[in-house]
Amino acid sequence: MKKFALLSSIICIHIVVYGQQISKEELLFLTPLWKGERFADGRPKVSDALLKRLKSVTLEEAWAVLKNENFKHNYDDGWQTINPDSVLVGRAVTATFMPGRPDIQRVIDERGHKIDGRIKSQNSWPIDLLVKGDVYVVDQFGAHEDGPTIGDNLGNSIFAKTGNGIVYNGAIRDINGLKEIGGFTSFFRSYHPSHHLNNPDGELNTTLVGINTPTRIGKATVLPGDVVLGRDGGVMFIPPHLLEKVVKTSEIVRLRDMFGHQRLREQKYTPGQIDNRWSDEIEKDFSQWLNDKIDQLPVPKEQIQEYLKGRTW
Repeated sequence: MKKFALLSSIICIHIVVYGQQISKEELLFLTPLWKGERFADGRPKVSDALLKRLKSVTLEEAWAVLKNENFKHNYDDGWQTINPDSVLVGRAVTATFMPGRPDIQRVIDERGHKIDGRIKSQNSWPIDLLVKGDVYVVDQFGAHEDGPTIGDNLGNSIFAKTGNGIVYNGAIRDINGLKEIGGFTSFFRSYHPSHHLNNPDGELNTTLVGINTPTRIGKATVLPGDVVLGRDGGVMFIPPHLLEKVVKTSEIVRLRDMFGHQRLREQKYTPGQIDNRWSDEIEKDFSQWLNDKIDQLPVPKEQIQEYLKGRTW
């Protein structure tokens, strides 16, 4: 009995309820490294201030930090885009669809409508959860013809709720209408004028199997609450506990690059001096440059002051 009790105390069975939103307990279990604020459902809630600063971070800078932390499957590319010159930043809300199967579709529909009080079709259920600053991240398994679940109607709803666009591993429709939504910066696989079919007694192409569950987007694993950085044709999914490190590292790199480029134009240092490990003389010059230009630099003043406190030059 003691042995059985011990085993019972250390074994935890985690249940995925198909077609439903993941539980708060599961989200806490999956994101133990995040120690900050959370939404009521348990999803990590990184600060709006860090999201704003993330917009200046390049994919290369984010990639380097994540790789050094052994997060090697958080990036995917090969996307088509709406507003390709803009940057998409926000907190991930995930949805996972699979090729339609009528028996699963019926029971998920029945439970969603009768027990969970959901309305309309499954493709709208995750959208009902979106709030300002979210990015809707969808694995639509690359579905193309008769696959699109997002057109200009849902696109307008998503944008009204989040102020953001989408990362959508599948085809969209009504692309001209979506382009008319000014800030709808989005990443998607393809375009097709058809629409998804979801009648379990007729034609059925997609079935929703997870809301805010871990999902796969191309070569990347995505958790709800991950921070989306979409730009230059690629999308990075940053674990929330690494966001601050990504942002601060990028800002330091940006400042050092600005300083180095200016000094090279002035011919004060040679390319060899700037490209290699900086001497004490250059580091002292950099600290003085930061102090002199602290109100003019594209990094928050308080962040530069914090950085200078830790320097010995």
